[in-house]
Amino acid sequence: MRVPGRGRAREDPGMTDTAAHDERMAGDDRRGGIRARRLAAHRGARRVFARFGFHRTLRERLALLDGAADVYDLDELSDVYGDGVVEALETKVAGLLGTEAAAFFPTGTMAQQVALRCWAGRTGDRTVALHALSHPEVHERNALSEVGGLRTVRVTSEPRLPTAAEVRDFEEPFGALMLELPLRDAGYVLPSWEELTEVVEAARERDAVVHFDGARLWESTTALGHSLDEIAGLADSVYVSFYKSLEAFGGAAVAGPAELVEEAKAWRHRYGGQVFQQFPTALSALVGLERELPRLPEYVAHARVVAAALREGFAAAGVPWARVHPEVPHTHDFQVWLPYEADVLAEAAVRAAEETGDVLFGYAWESSGPGLACTDVHVRSAGLEWTAEDVRTAVADFVARLPGEVSG
Repeated sequence: MRVPGRGRAREDPGMTDTAAHDERMAGDDRRGGIRARRLAAHRGARRVFARFGFHRTLRERLALLDGAADVYDLDELSDVYGDGVVEALETKVAGLLGTEAAAFFPTGTMAQQVALRCWAGRTGDRTVALHALSHPEVHERNALSEVGGLRTVRVTSEPRLPTAAEVRDFEEPFGALMLELPLRDAGYVLPSWEELTEVVEAARERDAVVHFDGARLWESTTALGHSLDEIAGLADSVYVSFYKSLEAFGGAAVAGPAELVEEAKAWRHRYGGQVFQQFPTALSALVGLERELPRLPEYVAHARVVAAALREGFAAAGVPWARVHPEVPHTHDFQVWLPYEADVLAEAAVRAAEETGDVLFGYAWESSGPGLACTDVHVRSAGLEWTAEDVRTAVADFVARLPGEVSG
């Protein structure tokens, strides 16, 4: 049986191109189209914790650009192969992260492959040390080795970030240490600021460069207690995503020293990422930085309210064992674990959403062993409408739809 925080394949907005996702969707179909029902209930619901872009129609998504004139001069010429608005976005990101430069990429998978490949050329060591639950290890079809020619070694598989001792005492040499902040598959967890600085120093002692997988770095400032530029300043390079929290159409960036970024742009071309025009995505990213980035601390704070209410609700409903992980969320995303089969929880969640209009659990439940399942909870602007009492009431309704006896 896996314990809370252990890795698993999960339905996650934007992470839908893996074999695990294909298998999971086929499983949903075999269970009577539960995913289709879940998405329909989510779209028609009066109250949800988050409404992501993939929940919206094309017309609704295009409306994101209605305010684009507030973030960029729309009378400027359109971009061609990465100039214009794309360069403006790159400059904006470098300024926010306090780096010399940044390079826009169409995907985060490409961005990180390129960054780590560039560092391998500089260090002369193609070995990348990372966590066993890190995104390249779990969700990218071994791209670092199959495409980039890199070799990965796993510093730890524990449901937390690596410790300084684990990095310092690791038995094999490596040229780069990649740290995912937060570590998504362990429960969107972060280290403390002190732990993070110690891990970085341990890597420096081994003459290794440090790269941050910061796909969700934007929302990490609250838990780490430091600004974006202070966090990014610990690393030699940083990758950030524009759609996971900023709600852009897509895209990513690698930020770091100007010389590294220039080489990254050359590899971007070789990898097929030098797209002719990218102004819709670049504009949507600028809109996200303007509108969503300032609100992320508010979402994190409310996620902690929701998490506490979930714990209280399950305790009041008499569920013999329930886990919110982390107990106090580090970001606006966290996990919920319950002692039931995934199919039972999925059906109860969908029926509750269909019949009440309140979506307590809007994402797939994944089995983590006999009689144990887990789901993710994402809190964004829509989630601010929920009070703690609303959450507790929804939990009571949800539990009432579960069988009287649980596994165990």
